[in-house]
Amino acid sequence: MIDYAAARLNMVEGQLRTNKVTDAAVLDAFLTIPRERFVPASLRGIAYVDDDVPLGGGRTLIEPMVLARLLQLAAVGPADKVLEIGGATGYATALLALMAAKVTALESNPVLAARARALLNELDLAKASVVEGRLTDGWSPNAPYDVILLNGAVGAIPHAVAEQLAEGGRLVGVVLAETGPAAGAGMGEAVLMTRAEGVLSSRPVFDAAVQVLPGFEPVPSFVF
Repeated sequence: MIDYAAARLNMVEGQLRTNKVTDAAVLDAFLTIPRERFVPASLRGIAYVDDDVPLGGGRTLIEPMVLARLLQLAAVGPADKVLEIGGATGYATALLALMAAKVTALESNPVLAARARALLNELDLAKASVVEGRLTDGWSPNAPYDVILLNGAVGAIPHAVAEQLAEGGRLVGVVLAETGPAAGAGMGEAVLMTRAEGVLSSRPVFDAAVQVLPGFEPVPSFVF
């Protein structure tokens, strides 16, 4: 019988704290939310490994360390309104629901969206809701957002998504490398995009490799 509470503690102490995750709210959320509930039952035994966990259909629960560093980078506060793009089964949604005032998780796969709704309801996380739609469009009905999380890698950040970021807001995600040895290998950089006085700016923060979100695949370029 697996002691999942001990596995959560080991994840936090061995994967997060040792990889520059120091934010108390982030660490508390990872200690609280049962990650094993958000993966297929047959894979619960590996729910806490330091790697992506497959969910089926080409989707994954991204590596705990990468997700934790993204959430720390976003500096989510208790008054923030958050949009998560690529909610999948709702794990990051649940973490965010412990940290923010309101969370909207956008998911394009109706099966994953239904699973996320059921799990969030079971955990009584009423501050989070799941909506369905094309991920690259974002979710304008609830915009603007103080925080936008891209829960997976993207070839580029669409203008439609960036425009839903509020003044003073933070968007975080992994943008795939376009050139160099990492291009085409799934490697990318976690970036922080901010809006200040109406101007968007972004900077790379750390290297990461996670599954590409549907619709965000890089557009092939031709070299002559």
